[in-house]
Amino acid sequence: MSTVAVIDYGMGNLHSVAKALEQVQPGVQVRVTGDPKIIADSDRVILPGVGGIRDCVAQMLACGVDKAVASTLADGKPFLGICVGYQALMDRSAENDGTACLGIYSGEVKRFAADMTEAGERLKVPHMGWNRVTQTIDHPLWQDIADHSRFYFVHSYYVDVANKAQVAGQCHYGVNCDVALSDKNGFCVQFHPEKSHTAGLQLLANFLNWDGTL
Repeated sequence: MSTVAVIDYGMGNLHSVAKALEQVQPGVQVRVTGDPKIIADSDRVILPGVGGIRDCVAQMLACGVDKAVASTLADGKPFLGICVGYQALMDRSAENDGTACLGIYSGEVKRFAADMTEAGERLKVPHMGWNRVTQTIDHPLWQDIADHSRFYFVHSYYVDVANKAQVAGQCHYGVNCDVALSDKNGFCVQFHPEKSHTAGLQLLANFLNWDGTL
C-alpha cells in the first residue's frame, strides 16, 4: 500500500490535504505526522503550510522539518511543498520585516506592492481567488492538466526563484510569480491544490503516481 506523510509541525491546512489525497486515490495510507521516523518510512512526503512565515519557520525548525525535507529530497522520494510549505524552503522572506527561511532552494519571497494596478484597476492584496497558471516545463505533475488551468490562491507574498530553470509554472498578478518549482524529486506550488477542484485534484493524483523522476 502506498504511504504519504503530510508533515505536521503544528500549523497548516493538514486535514483538508489528507482528505483530498484520500479522495483521489482511495486506499492510499495518509499519515499526518511530525514523527521523523514515520516521515522517513513513507513513500512520499508533503509539506503544507498556512499562516505567518516567521512562526511557521520557527515551528519547522523546532520540529526538525528542515532535516526531514532534506532527507526526503536526498533519498529521491517524491516531495510536494504547498503554499507556505513552498515559501519556507526559500532563502529569505520579506514577511515580518524579513525572515530567514530554510534555504533548501535559492530564492526570495517578496511582498506584492500595495499600489499594484492592472488595466487601470487597483489589485487587492492578498491575492485571493482563482488565477491561471502557465506551465513553463513539461513535468509529470502537469499530466492531464491543461496549460493555463485555474488554481486557487491565497497569499500576500510571492516567490521569486533564483534559478529560473527550476520554475515549473508562473501566474501573473501585477507581477510574474513563480508559482511552481521543480527540482529532481521535489515539486512545490504556491496555490492550494486541495482547494482547486478538478485541476488541483489531478495534480495530487499525479503526485501519488509519480516516482520522483523526470
